[in-house]
Amino acid sequence: MRVVIAPDSFKECASAAVVSRALSSGWRRVFPDAEIVCVPMADGGEGTADALIAATGGTEMEAQVTDPLGKPVVAKYGFLGDGATAVIEMAAASGLPRVPQEERDPRVTTTYGTGELLRDALDRGAKRIILGIGGSATNDGGAGMAQALGFSLLDGEGLELPRGGAALARLARIDLRKKHARLVECRILAACDVTNPLCGPQGASLVYGPQKGATEAVALQLDAALEHYGRVLERQLGVSVVELPGAGAAGGLGAGLVAFTGAQLRPGVELVAEACGLAAQMEGADLVITGEGRLDGQTAHGKTPVGVARIAKRQGIPVIAVAGALGAGYEELYERGIDAVFSICQGPVGLAEAIERVEELLASAAESIARLWKAAGTGSATADTADSPFEGG
Repeated sequence: MRVVIAPDSFKECASAAVVSRALSSGWRRVFPDAEIVCVPMADGGEGTADALIAATGGTEMEAQVTDPLGKPVVAKYGFLGDGATAVIEMAAASGLPRVPQEERDPRVTTTYGTGELLRDALDRGAKRIILGIGGSATNDGGAGMAQALGFSLLDGEGLELPRGGAALARLARIDLRKKHARLVECRILAACDVTNPLCGPQGASLVYGPQKGATEAVALQLDAALEHYGRVLERQLGVSVVELPGAGAAGGLGAGLVAFTGAQLRPGVELVAEACGLAAQMEGADLVITGEGRLDGQTAHGKTPVGVARIAKRQGIPVIAVAGALGAGYEELYERGIDAVFSICQGPVGLAEAIERVEELLASAAESIARLWKAAGTGSATADTADSPFEGG
C-alpha cells in the first residue's frame, strides 16, 4: 500500500510538516507496513516557505530588512534542496501582522523589505525565486520592492519618491540604470491566487485597502495613484498591468513584479506542487490524504486541498481531506475531486483545546479513516483502487 499525505498547514496551530507526521502516525496504527510519502503543501500564503524547505530538504535563511513602516526587522526565507531556487513569503517582511492595528495606513506602508529579501536571494546566487504574495500590509504597487532592487522612481523634479502608495500619484519617470544586475539571470514566479486587476472597483485599493487601514476616501486616493502608476509603467517599461488579472494582488505587488522583474503570476498551489514534485510522488499511490485547518466553500477556489485533488485525479487516485472544522459549503469539494471529508473533532471541543491536542486529534482521525479503508477491503498492497469506497468526485 502506498499513501501520499499532502496537507496544508492548520493555520496558527500546526505546520504542514507537523500535520503530515501526525496523519502518518495514525495511519501506521492500522497499516504499520504501509509506504507513506509525506509532502507538506501550501498555496503561496503563510507556510509556503516552510513547506517547500521541508519537502525538498532545503535550507532556511534570514536577513535584516525593512518592515512595512520602515523599521528594521529580521525576516526568514529559504533555499530549496536544489540550492538554486529561493522561496520567499512577502508577508515575512511586508505582511499585515507586522503593523499594529492602530498604525495601519496603506498610504505609507511599503514593500521595500520584500525587495530586500529578493535582493538577498539574488546576491546568494538564486537562479529561480518562488515568491508568495499573500497577506500584505501594503498598497504601493510593488514600488518599494522596485526601489530596493535599484530602480529609481522619480517625481517631476527628479527627486526619489518617498515610500508608500500615496506617493505614486507623483511618479513622473523611472530610472533603470542601477537595477540589480542579476535580475536578468533569475526567473521569478509569483504565487498569486487572486485575479483582481490593479485598479478600479475590483482593484487592490477598493477591495483590499479597508482591511489595511484605508477609509473610503483613502481607498479612492490610492486607487487613482495606482492607475497613474500603472500608466507610467506601461509607457516607460512597455508592460501593460492596469487590467492584468492578478496585478492587484498584495496591494498591486503583482503589477510591480511583472513590470520590474518580468515575474510570471501563477496559482500558488501549482507552484508548490511543481517544486515538490507532487505528481511524481503520487505515481502508484493507492490513496492521497490532504487537508487544511478549515474546509468550506472557499476551499474550492484555489486552496491546497483542491489543488492536490486535481493532480491526484489525473492519475485516478482517491482523495480524502481532513480538517479542524467544516464550514458552510464544504460539500462543493465533492465536485472538485475530493471523495470524502472528515473533521478531526469528533465531539464538542473548544478551540484552545483543539489547538493544544491537534497532533493527537489528527492521528486519531487518520486511524479512523484507515480502519474504514481496511474494513472496505482496500487495505492490501494488491487491492484495486477502482473498488475504493471513496472513488469518484
